[in-house]
Amino acid sequence: MPDTVDLGQSTMGQAPLGPAPRHVAIIMDGNGRWAKMRGKPRTFGHSAGVEALRRTVEAAGDLEIPYVTVFGFSTENWRRPKDEVAALLELLRVYVGRDLDRLVRDGVRVRIIGARAGLAPDILGIIERAEMRTAHNARLHLTIAFNYGAQDEIARAVRRVAEDVATGRLAPEAVTAEAFASRLDTAGLPNLDVLVRTSGERRLSNFMLWQAAYAELVFVDTLWPDFDRGALEAAIADFRRRDRRYGGVARVE
Repeated sequence: MPDTVDLGQSTMGQAPLGPAPRHVAIIMDGNGRWAKMRGKPRTFGHSAGVEALRRTVEAAGDLEIPYVTVFGFSTENWRRPKDEVAALLELLRVYVGRDLDRLVRDGVRVRIIGARAGLAPDILGIIERAEMRTAHNARLHLTIAFNYGAQDEIARAVRRVAEDVATGRLAPEAVTAEAFASRLDTAGLPNLDVLVRTSGERRLSNFMLWQAAYAELVFVDTLWPDFDRGALEAAIADFRRRDRRYGGVARVE
């Protein structure tokens, strides 16, 4: 694979490339396998994954992708061994806590989605501090799904709708797809254009199930610690070659 992909030109003889995505989501998968291939513990792979996240966010900013959402820690990850859970929690401390000054300086707005009940006070403090200090940034909107599961998110949104209907704040006939989406964790974010999963796995793993309704899915074999600007550019180029029909018919060239 070349180091870079030309995002502005189509390959000779092919249809012109479509517009670049505004909102890219990434399932960052493969840290454990990457570490095992090197004879290292899984926690070593998670540390390398932080570096991959730094590279990817920097590349997204350079490529003028305004919205990036990444899957950092799922509600199911609590089932993993305690040392690995601790390492995954440390990723948030390392990336958001230690890199916060750089994120502020680079114009990155940080938003953390997912359930917050039961999180340790220091983790909650990191989340609140990151969101507060970056609230006025607008160059790149980085959303980190932490303690997140799409089914849990949908269930919580259903409860909000039910409460609003029960109290009269929302009429039953006003429960539309838009009204429901406004009660999801991702309220206010634009529609998801493309969802990338690394490591060769081809499933959504309870990530952004509602938001991915019309997203293009791009599965790449690259393990997350090896993901870089070239891999991001290639995924975007793949997306731009797609014919997005939203239930309509294929375009005729």
